[in-house]
Amino acid sequence: MSHDLPDGRLFIGGEWREGQGAPITSTYSHDGSVNMVLAGASAADAETAIAAAKTAQADPAWRNALPQDRARILTRIGDGIEVAIPRISQIQSRDTGKTLAETAALAASAAGTFRYFAAVCETADDDLTTRRGTSLTASVHEPIGVVGAITPWNSPIASDAQKVAPALAAGNAVVLKPSSWSPLVSLELARIAEAAGLPKGLLSVLPGSGREVGNLLVNHPDIGRIAFTGGTDTGRMLGEQAGRKLMPISLELGGKSPTIVFDDADLDVAVAGVLFGIFSSTGQSCIAGSRLFVQRGIYDAFVAKLVAATQALRVGDPFAKGTQVAPMINHAHRDSVAAYVAGAFDEGGVILCGGTAPDDAARAAGAYYLPTIIAGLSNDAKTCREEIFGPVLCVLPFDSEEDVIAMGNDNDYGLACGIWTRDFPRAWRVAGAIRAGTVWINTYKQFSASTPFGGDGASGMGREKGRAGLRAWQRQKGIYCDLTGQPHPWAGVSA
Repeated sequence: MSHDLPDGRLFIGGEWREGQGAPITSTYSHDGSVNMVLAGASAADAETAIAAAKTAQADPAWRNALPQDRARILTRIGDGIEVAIPRISQIQSRDTGKTLAETAALAASAAGTFRYFAAVCETADDDLTTRRGTSLTASVHEPIGVVGAITPWNSPIASDAQKVAPALAAGNAVVLKPSSWSPLVSLELARIAEAAGLPKGLLSVLPGSGREVGNLLVNHPDIGRIAFTGGTDTGRMLGEQAGRKLMPISLELGGKSPTIVFDDADLDVAVAGVLFGIFSSTGQSCIAGSRLFVQRGIYDAFVAKLVAATQALRVGDPFAKGTQVAPMINHAHRDSVAAYVAGAFDEGGVILCGGTAPDDAARAAGAYYLPTIIAGLSNDAKTCREEIFGPVLCVLPFDSEEDVIAMGNDNDYGLACGIWTRDFPRAWRVAGAIRAGTVWINTYKQFSASTPFGGDGASGMGREKGRAGLRAWQRQKGIYCDLTGQPHPWAGVSA
């Protein structure tokens, strides 16, 4: 075990202790070596965390804390993350195989998210509503209580912050369950939160089985809300469980996002955007632009330019300077992606580049897969409809604006879309017509903590980020205060 990694203990109810669940093995996907083996969380650990959270959240010192006092702690957490970016990026690159540049950016994003919600916390006003009678009326917001956050393996610290920061800002206690595939950086976040002075019990971090720990969180009577980011099948199951419990839940799920290049686009800008949209993060991103539609008049020239640029991408060690495409999270996931590509070939697809693991000795032991572009498929092909979650791009021609809107929307998912054109009115029309929670015009994969994010259809429900992201973690209450001082006339009682 490297001295740069967490020591393997979990953060349960504000205390560092060994988990009681099944062992979790963290591997370095560049060469398959073991980072460490740690004991994951059990159902009993989750019960302990929830009980501690319930006590901590009910303490008036937190539940009734002034906004500026909560904001001060959140700001310190954000500052702590920023100071620790070198350590965090090392841990996350070892745990996920992502490049150091990407993991540093994710950590910086997490720091900004905590600072943003500190500011939102300080400036979120309740409202005096319009009087329509003899009472003074108000709309106020209160904490839900104890809430759960379930985050994915592909960008853990940024996803953690996106849920934990607004939940704490809203006055809740949070039980966080990160993925067993990437457990380590979330434990580092817990260390930073503890050092920032977050009161004991308000945050627990429980990497462990989704079947055991995740299901317990969703079904536990003391958990008042869940935010989940992950696969669509799991999201549907959790949504059903939350529905039976009548508990609010937000679901940020998969995607098969269209990217659209019109014939008047700046081709260099479009090539760069398409490359970044699908091949950064080795395609392991819910918003990856995995379906590319190119207007027929420029199709051949654009695809040739894109293939050449794809073949020039630097695939290699996540710790090497200049690496653009790193290994996948593990060999099993790499094999799943390879199976999709084999299926595309069976569907009549033509592999324009990639379609295999690298054949050189330096990358032979790692979970590598070359950036892959597939042509010749219809929009109905399985490869064009299902989320692959890897560096695989399907490219299809289109003729008209109406044509590409229909094809772009012909999918169960509705998470994101990219549009490249110099014609702003057309870009605006298409952005409005495409069913997606986020649309980028002449760019891709740009994010802001101030701008809501989420999906529709099989991509989920609910939104995170933005000022409304704080209110999602609170209950709204109406208050009426009589101004007359008189008995209600219905009762027939004289003053």
